[in-house]
Amino acid sequence: MKINNLLLLLAVALSSCTAKLGTNAYKPAAFGQHESYQGEMQSGKPHGYGQLMRGDSILYVGYWKKGLRHGEGQITDAVSRIIKGRFRADTLYWGRREDYRGVYMGEMNALGQASGHGIYRGRNGFNYEGHWKNDKEDGFGIAMTDHHQLKVGEWKAGRFRGERLNYTSDRIYGIDISKYQHVIKKKVYGIDWAHLRITHLGTLSRKKITGKVDYPVSFVYIKSTEGISVRNKFYPSDYRQAQKHGYKTGTYHFYSTTSPALAQARHFVKSSFYKVGDLPPVLDVEPSNQQIAKAGGAEALFKGVRTWLNYVHAKWGVKPILYISQSFVNQHLPKAEDLKQNYRVWIARYGEYKPDVKLIYWQLCPDGRVQGIRGDVDINVFNGYQDEWDEYIGRIW
Repeated sequence: MKINNLLLLLAVALSSCTAKLGTNAYKPAAFGQHESYQGEMQSGKPHGYGQLMRGDSILYVGYWKKGLRHGEGQITDAVSRIIKGRFRADTLYWGRREDYRGVYMGEMNALGQASGHGIYRGRNGFNYEGHWKNDKEDGFGIAMTDHHQLKVGEWKAGRFRGERLNYTSDRIYGIDISKYQHVIKKKVYGIDWAHLRITHLGTLSRKKITGKVDYPVSFVYIKSTEGISVRNKFYPSDYRQAQKHGYKTGTYHFYSTTSPALAQARHFVKSSFYKVGDLPPVLDVEPSNQQIAKAGGAEALFKGVRTWLNYVHAKWGVKPILYISQSFVNQHLPKAEDLKQNYRVWIARYGEYKPDVKLIYWQLCPDGRVQGIRGDVDINVFNGYQDEWDEYIGRIW
């Protein structure tokens, strides 16, 4: 009697296990007439690892969640290319695809076509990183042709259109502010932090804009200090308000060529806020040629810059960013290859996009307009799209 009961319990347990991790063909109404599923199941639906078959052909192999493809998996597209991708709620959104022409890795649409941001490495020497639409380069991108020609700018349906950035709602925009967004003609104004929207990209340079300029503010940099004594009295409140309203926040220091670099760094750290998750601190270096000469030349300037960067890095545990102009890059930065190679750059350039640096932000105008802020505002764009922004933000935590 006890043995029979034991066998009965074992049979029930095995039956339950089989129901959860079934390997029998599963044919729900959502699948095609000749399609079947084999693999892990839960509550009668694919859940876990399994494969979808059509006859002897594998349509999908990978992970499922409550009957839908979800997580990592592999499919074959309409032209027999194998895609190793990531799925969310039964929809492919990112993948790696290789064929005889080359390898693509990046965002995809449901059909397995390159759509969104991605990188392509061609076997013929053509490489491209940028925006795609329906398997064609479309939007902003950077390419090295098979003849070793660099092309940076806008693409349309696979053809290069020129080296001007197209501003759209797909980009990631931010602002940088100081006391000048509060004090205008001796009057003091507040900032409406709850309603910030970028509404104009300035008039200092010509720009190609697609769609209406009505962009959310994704990040805010706030000036804290200058030299060894100047403090922005609005900084503490602006920093707290930016944090309170959910903006990714960073702090910057304006470098003086007439003050000791180490004293400037100490002044900045003492007067500024930084917590894990904030954007990296920024050193704003924009002296005139006359100021550089008076300070002892470029080598003396860069010695001080290195001192500031090293001190802040050691104190806060994060590598700062250099804010410099395109003319400074062209004229002076070649004398400091270590800075050029080791630091990300936030560049001020209001014309074509051609910086030969590790670009992280690009200040595209000093005369933009932002709902919620009176007067002109510096508008900046992140060097990448949403997937790269998410990756960048994830790394600073």
